[in-house]
Amino acid sequence: MGVLQSTLLYLILVHSCKIVAYKDQEWKKATATYANDTEGSLITEGACGYGDLHRASYGKHSAGLSTILFNRGSTCGACYEIRCVDHILWCVMGSPSVVVTVTDFCAPNYGLSVDYGGWCNFPREHFEMSRAAFAEIAKNKADIVPVQYRRVKCARSGGMRFTMCGSSHFYQVLISNVGLDGEVFAVKVKGSRTGWIPMARNWGQNWHCNFNFQNQPLSFEVTSSSGKTLTSYNVAPANWMFGQTFEGKQFEHE
Repeated sequence: MGVLQSTLLYLILVHSCKIVAYKDQEWKKATATYANDTEGSLITEGACGYGDLHRASYGKHSAGLSTILFNRGSTCGACYEIRCVDHILWCVMGSPSVVVTVTDFCAPNYGLSVDYGGWCNFPREHFEMSRAAFAEIAKNKADIVPVQYRRVKCARSGGMRFTMCGSSHFYQVLISNVGLDGEVFAVKVKGSRTGWIPMARNWGQNWHCNFNFQNQPLSFEVTSSSGKTLTSYNVAPANWMFGQTFEGKQFEHE
């Protein structure tokens, strides 16, 4: 492929995948490395609980965040636009950007300095990206690169997904594929024989309550980090089983 063809292809991709940033979101400074993963993506279970990221549709463009950015898991599912800057040797020419979804926690290592191995130590802002995402902004030979980042709205295909987990008296649901904010701030669940019951964050995007909902169709009320609330009625039928995933409504772009 010639230089002109490559340039035209890049412009087509940019215009067909519009990135929508939040208002007043300025670029901030951070650093980035890539995880030594397989197939270019983070496919193992991370601290957000999504499991196989290929099935969760996050695999190729995912990242783990340092402590200050991860915020005890509340940032799981959020989207960030990242670009490599100020490094002529390692940054891809033109400083193109890539959008990643938060799927994991980059644990600190206080036995190492923040400048050599302790990149995720508090209060440093750092992204441990999937190899495929990192390759879009920096050369694979790079170790750690300076980047700029900003929050952007998440573009998702299909509705929010609700995966049934837990046991008879400990009900848990994993919520994934959340559009716009990506983050989930609050969740309520309703059976056919109950009112709306608030759920608590267990870990990552797993939410739980101590109730037996078996043999009841389930509805969910999800509130995003910006305060938007969306209700999906009768998402799961009365004969739902643990391990099954059901699709509800989706937050739409304004």
